[in-house]
Formats: sequence, C-alpha cells, structure tokens
Amino acid sequence: MISILHTADWQIGRVFAQFEPDDAAALFEARFAVVERLAGIATDRCVDAVLVAGDVFDAQTVAEKTIRRLFNAMQGFTGTWVLLPGNHDAALAESVWSRAQRLGAIPSNVTVCLEPKPVVIAGKFTLLPAPLTQRHTYADLTEWFATHAHADDLPRVGLAHGSVQGILSEDVDSANPIASGRAQSSGLAYLALGDWHGTKRVDGKTWYAGTPESDRFKANESGQALLVAIEADAPEPVVTTVPTGKFSWRQIEQQLTVDTDVDEVVRTLDAVCGNDVLHMKLSGTCNLAGHRKLTASLGEARARARAVLWDAAALRLEPTEADIQALQADGFVGEALQDLREQQAGAENELARDALLALARILDDQAAGRGASV
Repeated sequence: MISILHTADWQIGRVFAQFEPDDAAALFEARFAVVERLAGIATDRCVDAVLVAGDVFDAQTVAEKTIRRLFNAMQGFTGTWVLLPGNHDAALAESVWSRAQRLGAIPSNVTVCLEPKPVVIAGKFTLLPAPLTQRHTYADLTEWFATHAHADDLPRVGLAHGSVQGILSEDVDSANPIASGRAQSSGLAYLALGDWHGTKRVDGKTWYAGTPESDRFKANESGQALLVAIEADAPEPVVTTVPTGKFSWRQIEQQLTVDTDVDEVVRTLDAVCGNDVLHMKLSGTCNLAGHRKLTASLGEARARARAVLWDAAALRLEPTEADIQALQADGFVGEALQDLREQQAGAENELARDALLALARILDDQAAGRGASV
C-alpha cells in the first residue's frame, strides 16, 4: 500500500493587512504552526511522503527568515517531502526557490519539483509533477502526464496546481487550466491538486486538499489535509480528510430592521471564542438602544475572539423621538438635533441622516462614557 499526506496552499509569509497588527501577527504565525502539525500527522500515520501541491510560499519576496523558518517547521517529519511551485511561488529563473537553494535551507529529505520530469518517491510510486514556471499560463501543464511512457511498473501519482476545467462558470477564463479527467486519461492512481483553498473532490482519483489553515471567509471546507491510501488492486484510492487548522473563519451578513435583529447579532457576538476570526457585515437601521447594545457586545467580542472585522457602513442609525429626548441636549445642540430630524424628510435627507447619525452617536457615547462606537 502507498500512503500519502496531500496538502497545498500553505502560502507561508502571507501578510493579513486587513486585521489589527496583533491579530495579523497571530494569523501569520499560524501558518508555520500548521506545518508543524502536518509533520506530526505524517509521522504518526507513517506516510510514505507528504505532497504539497503548490503555493508553498505566498510571494517570491518573502524574507530570508521566513524561508528558513518554514524548513525548520518541517523537521518533525523525517520522511520525504515533495514541494511544487504554484502561481504564488512559480519556478522563475530567479525565485524564492533559487533563493532557498543559495541559502542551503532545503533539507536533503525535501524534493522541490522545479521541472516537469518524473521522480520515484520512496521506491513506491512515480510522481509526475507539473510545476508552474510563471504565475499564469493558459496551457495545460499536466498534458505530458498522458504522453509520458512508463519507465517502470510503479503506480503513477500526479501533482499539479491550477483549475480543473468545468468547475468554474463557463464565462470565467481560468488561468493554469487542468483538463477534466486527467487522472483517468493519464493512467494515474491519484492526482493531487492545489489552488482551490478548500477541500474538494473532483472525481474518485482527483482531489484538492485545500489550505491546511483557513485564510479567507468562505465556507469551502478549508483547514484540512488529505490522507490518501492507494491499494494495488483497488479501483480508487481511499481518501480521508484530517482536520489541521486552528482558526475558524466566519462571515455573517445581517440586515437589521427590528429590535430582535439586534438581539440576534448580539447573541452571535456573545458566542465567539478565542479561535474565531469573524467578519460581521451589517445593513439596515437601528435605534440608539440597539446601537448601545451593539457597541457593548462588539467590545466584548473583540477581547475574546482572535479577530473581528466589523463593517457597519450600510447600517443607518435612526434615533426615535424618545432617543432624541433622552439625549437631553440643550441649547444649540438640542436645536440642531431637532432640525436634522426634520430635514430627513426633505431634499437633503441623506446629508441630514449622516449628520444626525454623527451627532447622535457622539452624544450617546458621551452619555455612556464611551470613547468609540460601532
């Protein structure tokens, strides 16, 4: 039997600029930690090889320290690692891979497939790699799998990074295409793919592993790797998903119209925990009482979660008459509040709403002793 751990899209060195600095740093570090977990899984399961199907690094320009740290993170598995250049780390004449070679950072048990030529792995199977030598190509780099003559009787396993044709919408011109049915047409026992950041079964012999540590707000079965068992007489390999990720990325969109909608958002925020990366996008309207609830709950959630992205640009504050009266604004400020309230029904209603929102928030936060709001 052949045992493989299939993973992809590590994107080591990725910078999460949309997050606050401490959150971005934690997400950056998580990508090294998941490689250490993969090494542990490979050792525990006694796999013959770990296949990484492209985008090992996020960019050609990652720091020297990042390159060295990656290979240090892989030390927990002393068996064979096979790394494939993808679109983020293509095998250019001068690339992150040539830099790693000059640094002497690549261990002897790591094979980097810089050329499309067969490699015998662990004496058990012949690997057919399709490395990207530029970021985007519109030729199928796996085509040679079908024409390569068998030089031995070993099972053949393909390794590629790109988009299987027929998965995306017909109007999408996808780069780095891979023919549908490539595993069958080329006599492969298995085709290990990268580029799709979630785990995806294309057919019985063709799988995307997905990224082992989630990195985007899509419900695409990310944060996993694949254990692949290939039996000599079996028509298809046995593929088992293995959870690997630490952080759970969730995106929630909520339109607010009534008080109970605010309560639902508050319940969601109250349930977040330390491994959550949450993107909350709100629209609709709420009154000042709802605004107070959201502000308080958001502050508590940010202290508990790994990260919270908050988008309330489409949420309009509509203070009620009771809200306005409760603000207890006297003199000029009180008159301004009333004028803006009346102007919301006029030609300058959008400007009036924006001004009312800003003034009401300031007054409400001052009354509650808060320095910031949602």
